Amino acid sequence: MKNTVVTFKEAKQKGEKLTMLTAYDYSMAKIMDGAGINGILVGDSVAMVCLGHKDTLSVTMEEMLHHTKAVVRGVENALVVGDMPFMSYQVSVEEAVRNAGRFIKEAGAAAVKLEGGASVCPQLEAIVRAQIPVMGHIGLTPQSMNLLGGFKVQGKDEETAKKLIEEAKLLEASGAFAIVLECVPAALAEVITASVSIPTIGIGAGAGCDGQILVYQDMLGLFSDFTPKFVKHFANLKEVVEKAFRDYISEVNNGSFPAAEHSFKISEETLKKLY
Repeated sequence: MKNTVVTFKEAKQKGEKLTMLTAYDYSMAKIMDGAGINGILVGDSVAMVCLGHKDTLSVTMEEMLHHTKAVVRGVENALVVGDMPFMSYQVSVEEAVRNAGRFIKEAGAAAVKLEGGASVCPQLEAIVRAQIPVMGHIGLTPQSMNLLGGFKVQGKDEETAKKLIEEAKLLEASGAFAIVLECVPAALAEVITASVSIPTIGIGAGAGCDGQILVYQDMLGLFSDFTPKFVKHFANLKEVVEKAFRDYISEVNNGSFPAAEHSFKISEETLKKLY
């Protein structure tokens, strides 16, 4: 079944869990879509897990559009959300709407995601007025890592916990169709989830959210620079892939690959004419 912002809202009403993963290319997006994932976020995490940057701040609009186009080509049923990169929506409302529109018009995404609470509500409202669905994102917002002092759990004290609850309500009132809760205490995430009528998608926010999202390289054990506490390795593909590479190198070196079945033939008659 085709996933849309409407089916996301209906899932919350029915008490059905939503599943999301990140993807950045056609092949992986096609596999996820075939497996039945509800939504795919073309995350600015591409900066770290694909492009080798130390954080998400360096990725550009052009890079995000490039990866989003590839993902969209591989998807039939999942809801594709384009992640608006750092400084693509913070400067002005007008620029935020223009860049959000590029994700829809040029890349084919069905929605966009932006980070922040009250400070981004004017942009969020304007983007929604332009008929573009928006997913919010509060808690640990990686684009604000310099302001937050690094990658830290958010909402652990009364003041910041209350602020997150209020920001979730503001995002809903501004028109967000869902909210990512990142690195938020599980009990607080449950309170936030109960406080809004739109789905919450957790990442490091416990099982009480309406859905979950992970970076696919994390959950498959492919990204080894660091492993966040909230990540579960559903497979360890790094070992599998590394062994395949080593086997390939070995077989090329010893001459066993390519074998006859991997090669093309020419008739002996034609071959004789070449000498």
